[in-house]
Amino acid sequence: MKKQTPAKLNISNTTKIAYVLLLGAYTCLLFVLFKNQAFHTEYQVYGSDVDAYLMEMMGLDSGFDFPYPVYFTLGKMLAVFGGVNMGATLSATILNSISPAVLSYFMLKYLSPFVPEKSKNRRAYEGFILLATYSLFFVSMLYPPEGIYLPGMYLKNLGVFSANPYYNQTYLAARGFAIVAFFLFAHILTYYEDHVDIREYVTFSVFLLLATLTKPSFTLVLITAAAVHMIVKLIMSHGKKTKAFLCLLATAVPTFITLLIQFGGVFGSSSHAGEEGGIGFGIGRAWGIYTDNIILAVMLANAFPGVVMLLNFKRFKDHEVFRLSWEFMMAGFLEFLCLYEKGERLVHCNFAWGYIYGIFFVFVSGLMLLIENTVKKKQHVGLLVFEWAVFIWHLGCGLAFFAMLYGGGYFYV
Repeated sequence: MKKQTPAKLNISNTTKIAYVLLLGAYTCLLFVLFKNQAFHTEYQVYGSDVDAYLMEMMGLDSGFDFPYPVYFTLGKMLAVFGGVNMGATLSATILNSISPAVLSYFMLKYLSPFVPEKSKNRRAYEGFILLATYSLFFVSMLYPPEGIYLPGMYLKNLGVFSANPYYNQTYLAARGFAIVAFFLFAHILTYYEDHVDIREYVTFSVFLLLATLTKPSFTLVLITAAAVHMIVKLIMSHGKKTKAFLCLLATAVPTFITLLIQFGGVFGSSSHAGEEGGIGFGIGRAWGIYTDNIILAVMLANAFPGVVMLLNFKRFKDHEVFRLSWEFMMAGFLEFLCLYEKGERLVHCNFAWGYIYGIFFVFVSGLMLLIENTVKKKQHVGLLVFEWAVFIWHLGCGLAFFAMLYGGGYFYV
């Protein structure tokens, strides 16, 4: 079976300059948003989840448990530049900017080989890949114009969910580490049954741990998806690949230990959840708080990746990133659909974060596949136009949603 593996990255100096300029512009743009959120004075103006984070950094009781220290520790360290509010701003800005930096790298690594290095269109193509990468950080759920309400939908965002929740800094802070872990794991899946690459295994283990220490939502879903994938492969090998299975499983040991500590901090006897805390099982129990039409909500959040999946179903055989992203999505979807936190934490829908990661990664793999199909002309032009049109629709809604947040709007809409 032919495997989708990244080639050695070799890009032009022009692309390197564009890479730095785009990253700088994005970083400055988000710094302004995070600063306005951290220094906001009215609840619904630049409203976000940062208020509880600021209290945590100041050592005050926020009413929540945050046993994932990376964003908070960095914020405390950077508070010397202007207080806790500025520390939170800088921490969110730095950690969030890791995401486009690493995703641009992986997108170029996977997609740039589709155009020969000596081609006169090579620089333009690399520039297009960079712009396409940054567009992924502005796509959102689809939603109708103001005043129009779809069946069972009461809010544009909550209940549907965006791949880019620019109101939750811990998710944004962890996403860069998650992207690295995701792509490394996708590559490892292409060879782990045959040999062990110690350097790549250790790198994956470190970034998985960093993602967990920043916000554990990604890890919970990846471990679930990975376990199902690897167990199926182990059964198919009739147990012959047990050693390979255990070697790859060992990379997650530091993360398993960390998750146990984190769950003790959130649901332990001394946590804010108290005796009422814990995890319950109920189909749509948490999700149903914000929408009465979960099926439509899923369609509005995943129209583009859903279309790409249906039109490229055969690519699951040879495209590890594409297959893993959908395995991840299904794990995140089922986790959010079936599990909820008991007590007062129910309304926070914290199991949604894994599903939101799933939305982001199926957008990433869907766009990768669409760019490949466009360059290699693997699909009829009509299908390509349709897929690009759906993506642009998501992007248009996302830019409008981002502009609303950037102007001080409240995400609870």
